[in-house]
Amino acid sequence: MIEAVTSNFGEVVMQVIDPAVAEAEQQPPRLGADGQVEFHPAHHRAGRAVWAAGIIGADAREQATLLYQLAHAGEAGHACPVVCTAGLVRALRTHADDELRERFLPPLLEPDYDRAQRGAQFLTERHGGSDVGANRVEAVPDGDTWRISGEKWFCSVADADQFVVTARPRGAPDGTRGIGCFLVPRAEGGFTIRRLKDKLGTRALATGEIEFDGAPAYALGPVEDGFRIAVSILNTSRWLNALGSTGLMQRAFLEASSFAQEREAFGGPIARFPLVRENLAVMRSEAAAALASSMHLTELVARIDEGSATEQDVAWHRILVNANKFVTSLAATQMCRRGIEALGGNGTIEDFSPLPRLYRDAIVFESWEGTHNVLCAQVLRDLAKLDAVELVLDRSGAPAELGPRLRRSVADADFGALHIRRQLDTLVRALQVACLRAEGNEAAAELHERRHLTRGHDPETDPDYADLIDRTLAFEPK
Repeated sequence: MIEAVTSNFGEVVMQVIDPAVAEAEQQPPRLGADGQVEFHPAHHRAGRAVWAAGIIGADAREQATLLYQLAHAGEAGHACPVVCTAGLVRALRTHADDELRERFLPPLLEPDYDRAQRGAQFLTERHGGSDVGANRVEAVPDGDTWRISGEKWFCSVADADQFVVTARPRGAPDGTRGIGCFLVPRAEGGFTIRRLKDKLGTRALATGEIEFDGAPAYALGPVEDGFRIAVSILNTSRWLNALGSTGLMQRAFLEASSFAQEREAFGGPIARFPLVRENLAVMRSEAAAALASSMHLTELVARIDEGSATEQDVAWHRILVNANKFVTSLAATQMCRRGIEALGGNGTIEDFSPLPRLYRDAIVFESWEGTHNVLCAQVLRDLAKLDAVELVLDRSGAPAELGPRLRRSVADADFGALHIRRQLDTLVRALQVACLRAEGNEAAAELHERRHLTRGHDPETDPDYADLIDRTLAFEPK
């Protein structure tokens, strides 16, 4: 389990990246007079440490580990660029022709921050956020290339060197069938950053509104496969977003736990009080559960990358990458909030702990790569399209009572549209419990199961509940 692993990068995150992020957030990125994004020097200090870890060129398992560790510092202004760049790297390797791959892939894999190029994905438009099929940005053929024109409304990593942009080729059909996926090199111009967004969280990250005006672009694979290619890039982001949420949760637990052991009130450390211990046990079990399901997903990603995945692995990945992102991102916000509660008034002070930053970032993580309802609706469609209900029930170890409910959701569109969100929460929680037990973390598994899966569980009538809290906090990973 990653929680038990120490690495040089973990030390770098705490000693270099975290202090740099705290400094850089005091002066968020701004748009210079020349239209270029300007950052506080500390932002680049953090970036050099991130890129030097080799995170972009790492395989799936190592990439997940490094991203999880990085997220202990929050989004840090660099987790999003890492994730977007990783998605573009996969797209170039999987969908691009040799000429495009040889031209654009090497600078993305460069581990030297000052020489490396970073990727971004610009899909959202003012009138077409989750509804990508409503997008209006247009692509017009220009010899062997294309020209992109129109507005993208929410563009994170606005300072990137290579943009993935969805656009509708002129004359293409309506809806997602008519969406193409293109690579736009920053160096070739044809765009203007109108302004940078003033966001609740991820404040060290440059997010802007961008107007394209005949920007040169290159199709990432067959134009008619554009939506499918864009979704494959989003799936990389959804996978890594869950690791990011998990890192936020674990850092929140560490901050709350260490504070509770040191803070004395009423004659001793507050960690001895039952309500404080319950709060910490819930935080620890939730962080461990999110990590367990996200690493299960990581193993599927690794098998797909290696070419060893079965058809069932691929189908399970397609379902889980959306469901896991939905559950973990919501849990992260809740656990960061619990961390703030553990510190009391100190938890709201920006220079006392990173918890306010983690909380703000967690809320933004929730919206990235598709809102909760959109992800759940996509899972419902995929369950029907892939005839995958029995597969996911088996792979997740879901309780028997979920089966009839999930089958009804797939068979009855109105019922499914209203209830799939609750059902997917149960599905992912069941997987998390199974993974925790496989890791030997029985206490966290039991606490998680009672809180989320045991109908009618009442801690007040549970004679083992206080002991379960103690065992959860005492667990030492192997």
